[in-house]
Amino acid sequence: MIRDGYVARWLGRDFEAAPGADGEVRLYAPEPTDGFEELRPGRFRRVVPASEIEELRYARTTCRWRGERFIVVGEHETWLRVEYAGGRAPVAERLGLDRIDQGVWQAWAPASEVEDLREEFT
Repeated sequence: MIRDGYVARWLGRDFEAAPGADGEVRLYAPEPTDGFEELRPGRFRRVVPASEIEELRYARTTCRWRGERFIVVGEHETWLRVEYAGGRAPVAERLGLDRIDQGVWQAWAPASEVEDLREEFT
């Protein structure tokens, strides 16, 4: 699973989450879950007070591709959308990455070429 977002532990279970400025956390589940409302097929939400959250972390999927470190920002079939995390424009240019914005370089990488795919938490 490729993740780039918040994960909250609530009642001993991890959920995709969105903390709000209102002191509440929106929890999301892919299947029907007690107390969750269906937003659309495969997406269920429950809003809980932040005080009920046992742990809130940010999950990000990282990898190495062509010898460099990347953050995985998307996926489609057998491809991963990767964003260069090395911060060196000459390296990004040498790799043939697409410049998305100042200092932001991305590419589609065949998943079979990606190494050290892992989830990191902060």
